[in-house]
Amino acid sequence: MFRLKRKTKGEAFFDLFNNFGMLLVCFATLYPIWYVLVNAFNEGQDGMRGGIYWWPRVFSLESFEAVFQSSGIMTAMGITVAKTVLGTLIHVFFTAMVAYAFSRKNLIGGKIYIFVGTVTLFFGGGLIPTYLLMRDLQLLDNFMVYIIPAMFSFFDLIIFMTFFREIPDGLEEAAKIDGANDWSILLRVVLPVSMPVIATIALFHGVYQWNDYFAGVIYMNNMDMQPIQTYLYRVVAQSSSNQMVAAIPGGIGKTVTSQSIKLATMVVTTLPIVLVYPFLQKYFVKGMMIGSIKG
Repeated sequence: MFRLKRKTKGEAFFDLFNNFGMLLVCFATLYPIWYVLVNAFNEGQDGMRGGIYWWPRVFSLESFEAVFQSSGIMTAMGITVAKTVLGTLIHVFFTAMVAYAFSRKNLIGGKIYIFVGTVTLFFGGGLIPTYLLMRDLQLLDNFMVYIIPAMFSFFDLIIFMTFFREIPDGLEEAAKIDGANDWSILLRVVLPVSMPVIATIALFHGVYQWNDYFAGVIYMNNMDMQPIQTYLYRVVAQSSSNQMVAAIPGGIGKTVTSQSIKLATMVVTTLPIVLVYPFLQKYFVKGMMIGSIKG
């Protein structure tokens, strides 16, 4: 019968210190999020009193009403949903297609392609050359500026390629005996057994597309084509929140402030992607672990 080894005073002190440190880190990470939620659901005028509190002192949804009364936020939300869904689908398929070719041992010049792709992970063209390229491709004020530049990622290709190389060669050989070509093998054999890594890359890129505000700031002058994160940037960094307060009917406008609108907008823009994550988490964890140990 095994006996548990009794901890020394030093080990017990280390565990206590370690747990206390982790609790501090968790608190420092979670409290700003909780603070935004509390203030978003608190009446705006009451929130101007300041102070640190854990629950809304005067619960109110009027800041959220003010946010949804803005015509721009629903348009921006639609643009964001469209670019997130379309961009993720195209990115996953295009990157998987290239990664499948790179995973083939008989690819001519494969090592050269991998070397060139690896260089792009460390060096980029810079903002001004990229802007000039988007202009020459006529992508300025064009919805496809959210899609085409993000179609491919070499980092995601590496993840795909590592997974594809661990798929048994017998599956591909059996498909070739049945007369399948490379397209059929990719679509009917490789991708169906690659759902964990597909979900992982989809989560990576979907979060990127949802959170990306920079493309809207740099490449979009048309306000109706800007995504929700760019809309949030305008509300927080510019005077849009004051304009929203001025446009609110008197009943609500007396209780909300520009600060409460900013916080409510943060909640509205962040909540959808936070709600989606738990449903993909199991695939995310499995996809990250798969390929780390060769079976």
